Amino acid sequence: GYGTAERQESSDFPPAIPAATVVLLRQNHGEPEVLMLHKNQDIDFGGLWVFPGGRIDNDDFNGTSDLNIAARNAAVRETIEEAGIEIPSDDFIWFSHWTPPPREGRRYATWFFLTSTEDEHEIRVDGQEIQNHQWINPRQALERHSSGEIDVVPPTWVTLYTLAQFASVEETLTTLKSRATRTYETHLGKDADGARITMWAGDSGYEDWDATQSGETHRLIMSPTGFNFQHSAVEY
Repeated sequence: GYGTAERQESSDFPPAIPAATVVLLRQNHGEPEVLMLHKNQDIDFGGLWVFPGGRIDNDDFNGTSDLNIAARNAAVRETIEEAGIEIPSDDFIWFSHWTPPPREGRRYATWFFLTSTEDEHEIRVDGQEIQNHQWINPRQALERHSSGEIDVVPPTWVTLYTLAQFASVEETLTTLKSRATRTYETHLGKDADGARITMWAGDSGYEDWDATQSGETHRLIMSPTGFNFQHSAVEY
């Protein structure tokens, strides 16, 4: 799960584990596509479609104490391990950072790096932890999620939504490079119908973990019929 809808204090739970992910874009037949990987059903985040990534290891610090540098190193390493390709970190754009709500068990505070490639990469997944891969247009990925064909967690969904606002890789990179890194410290709530809602800074119910409060919105409503993103407080 993605935590509970009850207000939780971070100090009551283990700290989030630092992790990093690469949102890798390419231009294909005039449209932007993003690389997504399909996780094995029987592991953490099983069955989900994700971007390449994983936890930051001690070796990723490589003589530095800077967590941001270690995150970049981890993103490169994990993309090699999960997709069989090496992507240089020189042009990484740190465009978002995600922390799930406090809860029992493992949770990951994740650096999201955006970059692009013009090379024809042969993606190689191990067939064990990662079952499959696909280059997919972000709008198409959202449509496939809406129809129940693929499963994603809120950070992946909001990232796809962000990417879907742009018509080309160049426009995506230019816009998100000029935008400040967005930090998502997720709070959870439920609406009157019992649907789970993830809320972020700017939402009227964010501070109180109360999704029933009216006002500005920055939330993802996760109803059985699909996700509904409301963000009057933040431009996408």
